[in-house]
Amino acid sequence: MRADEETEIVAPEGGTVRQLLRVPSGGGPVDLGAVDPRSTPGLPAVTGGGKDRKVWARRQVGLIGAGLGRQQEMLYATAKAAGGPNAPASVPSTGGARLGRGRPGRLLLVLQAMDCGGKDGTVKRVAGAMNPLGLHIRSFGPPTRQELRYDFLWRIRRALPPPGYVGVFNRSHYEDVLVARVDALVPEETWRARYDQINAFERELTDGGVTLVKVMLHISSDEQARRLSERLTDPTKYWKYQPSDLDSRARWDDYQAAYAEALGRCDTDRAPWFLVPADRKWYRDWAVAHLLRETFEGLDLGYPAAGFDVERERQRLSNSGGSGRGEQQVNGR
Repeated sequence: MRADEETEIVAPEGGTVRQLLRVPSGGGPVDLGAVDPRSTPGLPAVTGGGKDRKVWARRQVGLIGAGLGRQQEMLYATAKAAGGPNAPASVPSTGGARLGRGRPGRLLLVLQAMDCGGKDGTVKRVAGAMNPLGLHIRSFGPPTRQELRYDFLWRIRRALPPPGYVGVFNRSHYEDVLVARVDALVPEETWRARYDQINAFERELTDGGVTLVKVMLHISSDEQARRLSERLTDPTKYWKYQPSDLDSRARWDDYQAAYAEALGRCDTDRAPWFLVPADRKWYRDWAVAHLLRETFEGLDLGYPAAGFDVERERQRLSNSGGSGRGEQQVNGR
């Protein structure tokens, strides 16, 4: 069977992607240099190489995406049933959907990367497989004047996904220990205190039924240079380029040190960090799709049971004659 004819999801080799890409624990800075941005942890051996691997991985992302869509619908349905007018006092389910303190759950994917790291592409190819009605995607740039009047987490709280939704943060609260640190936007004592504040915030989220998947898309300096060159060569990509991108690139080592400490200080069992080698876009998408698939499976979701008497409603529908009239209208139009 050719790579592009695969019809079933193939499990990663060597363990789950969550196991293979979880940052090393210990609390100290993560050694980013020990992770090859072109590596492909967990990728199963497939026939051929090069283009065949890309085709196979993209086909797998499509298959995984269909499953993510079903899981997303279950999450949304559980929340809707819990808050709808027909919801019973305790919403049963065909699965044991994790509900934080009795509240419907939600999932939040946090994406961080250096410029050109592939955040937008990941959202398009992985989150794009889900139903947009159940997605809550937010991007974070420099804080506005209004946002600067408040604590750094104020705008983050306002952007959280509603119950039942899958949220995606394209950049996040971690910018306040990355950019704020490298560009000295606040005193060191301020950004250092934020690690504990972030951990407390994320503990609050998980206590409230939010499942966090935090991903750093790890690219090399050479790959970033190549992608920046593309943006300066292809007129259709000029809009992606900002002169400030080169200013940030000049501080590459400083940003790597900031990421290393943020990942180490803010990796917890409740809110783990995953380090995804991202020089190969097709592997990046494959890995993030599997991270979401494995996370959803751990939630043990299912469709909620009816909050009404199903048989009674079927009988009412049968007695209404609505189905027969509908057929007459269609046939006699």
